Amino acid sequence: MSVADRSMGLGLRALGKFAGSDLVDKLGIRKQSEAVVYRATRDGFRAVGAANRTFKQVQRNGKQPARLKPSGSGIFDLTPTDEQAMLAEAFRDFAAERLRPNALKADEAAAAPKELLAEANELGLTMLGVPEELGGAVSERSAVTTVLAAEALAHGDMGLAVAALAPAGVATALSLWGDAQQQGTYLPALLEDEPAVAAFAVAEPRALFDPFELQTTARIDGADYVLSGVKALVPRASEAELLIVAARIAGHGPGLFLVETKADGVLAKPAPGMGVRAGGFGEVLLEDVRVAAGALLGDGSPKVYAEAIRRARLGWCALSVGAGKAALDYVIPYVNERVAFGEPISHRQSVAFAVSNIAIELEGMRLATLRAAARADADKEFGREVALARHLCSEKGAAIGSEAVQLLGGHGYIKEHPVERWYRDLRAVGVAEGALLV
Repeated sequence: MSVADRSMGLGLRALGKFAGSDLVDKLGIRKQSEAVVYRATRDGFRAVGAANRTFKQVQRNGKQPARLKPSGSGIFDLTPTDEQAMLAEAFRDFAAERLRPNALKADEAAAAPKELLAEANELGLTMLGVPEELGGAVSERSAVTTVLAAEALAHGDMGLAVAALAPAGVATALSLWGDAQQQGTYLPALLEDEPAVAAFAVAEPRALFDPFELQTTARIDGADYVLSGVKALVPRASEAELLIVAARIAGHGPGLFLVETKADGVLAKPAPGMGVRAGGFGEVLLEDVRVAAGALLGDGSPKVYAEAIRRARLGWCALSVGAGKAALDYVIPYVNERVAFGEPISHRQSVAFAVSNIAIELEGMRLATLRAAARADADKEFGREVALARHLCSEKGAAIGSEAVQLLGGHGYIKEHPVERWYRDLRAVGVAEGALLV
């Protein structure tokens, strides 16, 4: 950190303390002091949408939006189809050959290399949830396929997986709930060889955040909505061109809005956290951002909003399964090769039980996630299943990361071994909301 950065930080803290003191009220300058702190904080954000992509509506025959049909035969079977197995294998190969070797540098830089994301785009990630008639690759809804893809990519690195999958989540949302005009305007840009950078912005920078109790607001002003608030944990925030923003509509409840980041009042700043750093997380400030009434996704339906939150949580569950499997696959050869007191440490009962517990919990996480995804694909209620999967993946995922560090002893604490990164990444599953969607 530079001297200038430290000075700015000290100055902001001093301003904050002054604005919160009783002296401000005694002097009668409360409004002026709060304005100074607000302007100082706002200066940390910068305009987004540097690419200046123009979203143009593509006319289609017929005015009805395209929708994917429910999938599944009605028989409970989580065995991947041949096509799903082939896709998962391709994603696993890419994760092993390209994501894993670049994960440490991306983590340190708190950003995904652009050339690596371009290679990931060649896998057709944004097409996985888009109907064939709109340029996608599927004819039926398949959250299971996206879950398998997310799991495979996270086996390479969770942060890079988030960066690669974020635009695909927006494309899926448009396919599920967008009207014909929204699909015609935004989907073509998301299906290009160099797709628009997009993300699902739900979380807000406060403790105990609840996605159904939003502080970001959307007030009606004539024929438009005016959005105000701050969003956190937005992947690739500094380069995003399109966001799906969760906001509370006055007198209605939470809704989702399509927001082009080149609009006036949209500012962003990097805000990397403890883990998933390669996702390029940042905060987005919405300062009286005006959007047309047609920007509201799914007509503001509470069912659409609830389903979007559940599908995002499923995405994080899939990521946790992939990262947890990576930890297991790393720990097993380590404990078999690490010799202490004349024998491999895996011969110790406590070590063997710890490794087997990781495998047991991981299997439960994976099955719970796939069951919830399969119910979503079959157009059945899946709220309970998502809640169970998220509880398992957040609690047991964090425990798996911690146990992996413990099994490596001192080696688990240094960056020479990737388990410390997986531990940090897995901790995010319990607090993250939005960012991606399956």
